[in-house]
Amino acid sequence: MISFGLVSVPVRLYTAIGDHTIRFQQYERDTSDRIRNKRVNERTGKEVDYDDIVKGRESNGELVQVETDELDDIAPGRSRAIEIEAFVDLDDIDPIYFQRTYWLAPGKDEQYRPYALLRKALEKTNRAGIARLVMRGKEYLAAVRAQDDLLHLSTLHFAADIRDPDRELPALPDERPPRGKELDMAVTLIESMSEDWDPEAYDDTFNERVKKLLRDKRKGKPTEPAAEAEKATEVSDLYDVLSQSVDERRGGGKGSGGRRGGGKRSGGKRRAGSGRKRGGGKRPDPKQLTKAELDRLARKLDISGRSTMSKAALADAVAAADASSGRQKRAS
Repeated sequence: MISFGLVSVPVRLYTAIGDHTIRFQQYERDTSDRIRNKRVNERTGKEVDYDDIVKGRESNGELVQVETDELDDIAPGRSRAIEIEAFVDLDDIDPIYFQRTYWLAPGKDEQYRPYALLRKALEKTNRAGIARLVMRGKEYLAAVRAQDDLLHLSTLHFAADIRDPDRELPALPDERPPRGKELDMAVTLIESMSEDWDPEAYDDTFNERVKKLLRDKRKGKPTEPAAEAEKATEVSDLYDVLSQSVDERRGGGKGSGGRRGGGKRSGGKRRAGSGRKRGGGKRPDPKQLTKAELDRLARKLDISGRSTMSKAALADAVAAADASSGRQKRAS
């Protein structure tokens, strides 16, 4: 149940993130014997049954043991209610606070109206509802936000979880300003490498290399080591290296290893599973685009007020801007 003010909406929580990392078991070398971890009493060396294990912690020099159900009894919000305590500007939440994302769906069909109302209001105001909830015996701080016609819930780190760089880093970076020409060249390089954010353009290259390693070893083929990391740039060569990098980008030089393609993407590239073609030729019907695609088009068309528009309003604004641009081209 998610609540704000006196409004309560039944919702279901769905995991939005999946882990595709290849997992390995442990074996003794040159055998097919699995290695198992055991829970062993460090004093007697005997294995302990899971049911005989309790949690414990020293407090003022004394060991205090706690049963799992005792922790469950004191957990706040045992009803698993998601109670919004405040609404904040979404842009004010530093990305370092975000942990894991879930989807919220209406718990009942007849409750879709208040669900849609909250989603629309959050989208229009660019706000996130800050709430607390309890999952698996632990309390979480969370941000409820609107995206892609759904409510998303992202668990957040508490402020106490964020470490202080003044304490953790042996020395903070030097605050002396960079040289003017080096800064100008660095900005030029960044601009030459800039493009729209497209998460589907990036692959987990290490995961693919692990799969290839397994295939090669199964077939008895030698493994192919990855290229060594680049050496650190000498400070004295910084401007020359920046200049060379800019020249390579302008000349269609090497791209990024984990991204499909390299350099600027051509307009004809299709997103996986989308079926919609970007750029080039006739623009697709704005009503068939996602909110993210409409946002990108709205930025390119310099549509004012786009950050507060709903998906439907953005689609109408993009269509109107396209029509206006077409009339201007025909007039010229």
